[in-house]
Amino acid sequence: MCSPSWAGEEFIVVQSTTSTQNSGLLDAILPGFQDDTGIEVRVVAVGTGQAIKNATQGDGDVLLVHAKPAEETFVAEGWGVQRFDVMYNDFVLVGPGADPAGIKGGSDIVTALTAVATAQAPFASRGDDSGTHKAELRHWGAAGVDVAAASGSWYRETGSGMGRTLNIASGMDAYALTDRATWIAFANKGDLEILVQGDTRLFNQYGVILVNPDKHPSVKAQAGQTFIDWLIGPDGQAAIAGYQLDGQQLFFPNAK
Repeated sequence: MCSPSWAGEEFIVVQSTTSTQNSGLLDAILPGFQDDTGIEVRVVAVGTGQAIKNATQGDGDVLLVHAKPAEETFVAEGWGVQRFDVMYNDFVLVGPGADPAGIKGGSDIVTALTAVATAQAPFASRGDDSGTHKAELRHWGAAGVDVAAASGSWYRETGSGMGRTLNIASGMDAYALTDRATWIAFANKGDLEILVQGDTRLFNQYGVILVNPDKHPSVKAQAGQTFIDWLIGPDGQAAIAGYQLDGQQLFFPNAK
């Protein structure tokens, strides 16, 4: 039942990532939150960089993304109130079964990307300042590869979300970095398969932040904090843990 205290606050806007939508997670867990509180959650699913930009401009009440350094900067600059860990999964490097870079079965992401660059094998990058793109660029940097110089040749920037980037990678038999949840949910795999996984550097943490109402008075702070408390509390954490696709758990709750 909707509490009278929510009059005028029947919904909140959550700026989030494409992975939480593409994986089906939010569609699965948000009805439980609405049933518990009477608050509807309207999700804007974009890349993490765009989600942070939108929240900085006051477009949204809550930020749910996966780029911890950028999230901490968002809070440090006063745009967010406090950051909480929510859940994690990992990134995987996928590519064609023919594997021209010879990286299949590896567990070192830097070694794998070095081999891709050496072979000048096609690589599809989101190129959109998303959490996945930020992670990918960190690994290229660790490999000492200047992907900006390779842009338009073997390194292709799609400027798109994860699903579309995987579609492009499938169509051109290219390598790509993806979060595992989106990969599991992705139907058009074609000849693509997971080639590299298990590197601790591929850990993928998600955080949630209330947009600061002192910066943007339009923020529905009470309802937004209620959502955060639910997400990091027993009910939200159980809902995250219980979401599976094809018998596989996609996200692992780790709120402190």
